Amino acid sequence: MSRGLTLFRYSLTRLALAPVMLWLVSSLVFLLLRIAPGDPVDAVLGNRASSSAREALREKLGLDQPLWNQYIEFIKDLFHGDLGSALINEESVSKIISISLPATIELAFFSLILAIFLGFIVGFSGVAFPNRKLDFLGRIYGIGTYALPPFWAAMMVQLLFGVYLGWFPVGGRFPPTLLPPEGSGFYVLDSIRTANWPALQGSLRHLVLPASTLGLLLSGIFSRALRLNLSRTLDSGYIQAARSRGLREERVIIRHALPNALLPVLTITGITIASLVGGALLVELTFSWPGIALRLQEAINQRDYPVVQGIVVVIASLVVLISLFVDILVAMIDPRISY
Repeated sequence: MSRGLTLFRYSLTRLALAPVMLWLVSSLVFLLLRIAPGDPVDAVLGNRASSSAREALREKLGLDQPLWNQYIEFIKDLFHGDLGSALINEESVSKIISISLPATIELAFFSLILAIFLGFIVGFSGVAFPNRKLDFLGRIYGIGTYALPPFWAAMMVQLLFGVYLGWFPVGGRFPPTLLPPEGSGFYVLDSIRTANWPALQGSLRHLVLPASTLGLLLSGIFSRALRLNLSRTLDSGYIQAARSRGLREERVIIRHALPNALLPVLTITGITIASLVGGALLVELTFSWPGIALRLQEAINQRDYPVVQGIVVVIASLVVLISLFVDILVAMIDPRISY
């Protein structure tokens, strides 16, 4: 079977599995919300509401219907792209997500850039100077940054650079004295597009601490992955053959070893991007960053079924799409992969 046909079958299979994964995640979150303790009616009306008011709201929300009927309606609305409205203020769930998701993506983007930069510097240093002091410090760095509790690291960064030194704001996404730039919701991009330099400065100053904290915590993953895979690749037979031909060590590493060592790192990058979209909750909470993770936590506390369901479905969709893209990209690069 030709390489092109194998890649096509692999991509087609991964595409076919994506809707199944989304359906399973959507069904699971629907079921978990219904069996979890608590009542969304209490979150809206409180415990002192009359029985008639409670029953009227329950009927309005469709909670008086059998669970199977609720599930059918949920899947039907989801199939048509209708995520419903929030229980608390009846705001469209799609609008809530469109407002909060750009904040999370912006934070994830700058965090990932910093994580890759630091991780590659530390990882390359360990390979260039194996079993030396720099390599030992790099290993400690990789383990330490990965093991740090995110909320503790975020609070330490806030205390040092926000409270004691006063260099950066300790919370929020934008200065309260300025109007946010209009556009896509990505403040940095919108500020550059509209040449609004005060807004750009304000958005970057608020972005420094949360992005640096998250990037620092993630950089250990990349440093350890790069060092491990590059060390294994340098011990392989074809690298020894390249060295025996008299090639310089720099060329052996960059031209021969690095491309193969980056394949597992590319997979880790895809997983990290997917986890950043919904996994930055502790950092967003600590820095009061108005992202989708913070909005999800608020919706869970309020027992707001539609908001929780909508956010989880969107996050799951992003995770599946990113994973699908990375899998197909790795399959295109690595001829050994087949389904």
